Amino acid sequence: MKLSYLWHGLPGHPIHPPLTDATIGAYTFATAAAFAQVVGITSHAGAYGWWIALVFGAIMSAGSVLTGFLDWLTITPGTPLKRTATTHALVMATASVFFVLAIIVGHKHYTRGLVGTWPFIFTVIGFGVMTIGGWLGGAIVFVHGMRVLSLVDEPALKAAAPVVTPEEEQAEGA
Repeated sequence: MKLSYLWHGLPGHPIHPPLTDATIGAYTFATAAAFAQVVGITSHAGAYGWWIALVFGAIMSAGSVLTGFLDWLTITPGTPLKRTATTHALVMATASVFFVLAIIVGHKHYTRGLVGTWPFIFTVIGFGVMTIGGWLGGAIVFVHGMRVLSLVDEPALKAAAPVVTPEEEQAEGA
């Protein structure tokens, strides 16, 4: 077993995407909870859920950023993949700035069970920018094929097993 599997994941099972799923899920919930509070669907509960989800998203993003950066370091400089990955990273960093601004500016509102105007705007902008970043992340995998093994005839149980097979190691090196 390679030491790099601890931060890159196993061949065909990278660590970065599941961490981004948790981050994106938290920020998506935060946006929905803020909207529910702002339009009056909830009374205080939306604000509490919004702020807690933002904080959880920020915590989860630390792992997303670290594993994404370590994957980014492995990409050949000057390639279209590197340019796409760099743009993805910059866009996601921009989204994070808006979410952190919402956390900071929104804390005083959260303590009163409210979502303030500026924190709501920061949250919505963060969500929009994050959506663009996710689109670019999809291009990294589904267009450029980063970390994709293409073992289409691999038996299902073998493909899903948390054990590195010789076929996976060979496909990763190809």
